[in-house]
Amino acid sequence: MYRPLVGTLATAALGAAALMTATPAGAAPAGAAAHHKPKPPQTKAVDFAGTVALDNCSGSIVKMPTSQPNDPALVMTNGHCLETGMPSAGQVIVDQPSSRSFTVLDKSAGDLGSIRATKVVYSTMTDTDVTLYETGSTYAQIEQKYGIKPLEVSTDHPAKGAAITVVSGYWKKTYTCGIDGFAPTLKEGDWTWKDSVRYTPECKVIGGTSGSPVVDNATGKVTAINNTINENGERCTVNNPCEVDGSGNVTVHDGIGYAQETYTIPKCFGTGNKLDLNAAGCTLPKPSGIRH
Repeated sequence: MYRPLVGTLATAALGAAALMTATPAGAAPAGAAAHHKPKPPQTKAVDFAGTVALDNCSGSIVKMPTSQPNDPALVMTNGHCLETGMPSAGQVIVDQPSSRSFTVLDKSAGDLGSIRATKVVYSTMTDTDVTLYETGSTYAQIEQKYGIKPLEVSTDHPAKGAAITVVSGYWKKTYTCGIDGFAPTLKEGDWTWKDSVRYTPECKVIGGTSGSPVVDNATGKVTAINNTINENGERCTVNNPCEVDGSGNVTVHDGIGYAQETYTIPKCFGTGNKLDLNAAGCTLPKPSGIRH
């Protein structure tokens, strides 16, 4: 997990950031033999449309499967990117006023303009690492003004071996790799996350990529949210997450990055993009005082 970047350092480094783009899968083989071979899975070209840049992190404009064009648009980033400071272990924040600004990017990572939050809908670093903002713009207004549609949050559990792209609006850079597997428990400093996505080594994410949507290349939907990497092989310290299995055995993967799954989040949102932590199937941690 990278602590939010400081503006001056980020500005100095930004000019050196390389622009990388995901490449769609190749075409099916030509010739008569192709008729007897299964077609490769269709993939969607992954670009920057739907992503945003924060002042210290990355994020995305997201919709739930039930979201409507006139609903207030949601922006998703990490819990540790919250502008008021990282939530402590066990802390859950809901309905907190916010006027945070997000830079909207086009498909080539060009700046289109900005949208602004009205509140923090939900934020935590317990079990997962996510902040969801409600903005003062509807999806329809964003599309009309900027020509940008939101990214849809998948309701399916990520699949081992799936090809994914981490799309960083902050750095205007993508990372392509695969899902190597899952960590039942991931510990970093005081925080514990459950059923985390482990990347294959190609996704060498850096500070500022926090909060990037992890897009499934086959569906184009958000399957997770990027949040950390083990920097130097340390065990369970800040910036050095460790995996813990059901028997308490600890494993460290030096240089390997992780993301937090997002497939359960849609179950916590109802009509009008309203958060309902008591909705059927919603497993997001609740703040103290909210009960089933």
